[in-house]
Amino acid sequence: MAEGLTPAEQTQLDKIESYARQQLGSDRSGHDFFHLERVAKLADRIELIEQTGQRFIVLAAAYLHDVIDDKLVEDPEAAHAALKEQLSSWDVNEDNVAAIFAIIDHMSFSKNLGQHQALSPAGQIVQDADRMDAIGAIGIARTLTYGGHHDRVLYDPEIEPRHDMTKAEYRKADGTTINHFYEKLLLIKDQMNTVTARKMAEQRQRVMLDFLREFKQEWNGEA
Repeated sequence: MAEGLTPAEQTQLDKIESYARQQLGSDRSGHDFFHLERVAKLADRIELIEQTGQRFIVLAAAYLHDVIDDKLVEDPEAAHAALKEQLSSWDVNEDNVAAIFAIIDHMSFSKNLGQHQALSPAGQIVQDADRMDAIGAIGIARTLTYGGHHDRVLYDPEIEPRHDMTKAEYRKADGTTINHFYEKLLLIKDQMNTVTARKMAEQRQRVMLDFLREFKQEWNGEA
């Protein structure tokens, strides 16, 4: 049993993990179960330092944060209802269910465009962990995977990065994969909620900057 969890919570978490694997195990956009697993591990690392006392909520939300995401499921409302029913069937109490949904309904990058969504300390940790997995070497690989999955242009020097986007504009596929670094990924380090995550993000930021520098040099035939 994981430290800090009751036997009942560990049993519930095992079922949550299995459900997340079932829902997103076959994803090919970079939001597969391996992503959820990495986010859970990162969130756990941050929680052990930040000590919110909400480890079950942190881990449950980390595993579930993408299973109702509107960019991944055809019917987000149906996915939301199905997840709520599952949590109830596993005897997750109403307060914990509410806490989990308060995180996963409001933590995404797109949900925070134009307005900041308030999150609990546990939610801030899960959001930080999810954002951490969007940057660094893993972030580079996931960005290239997502761009290819959605048939985006890799790079076009004539297309400028977009700024101050609405959610609808952000979701449009008319940007380039490389511009996504400037539109989102390079901004993440300074948007981290916790001191722990901000420190962890520094190295990943350097990895992305080094990649972009080398990419531009090779693109221009300078390296």
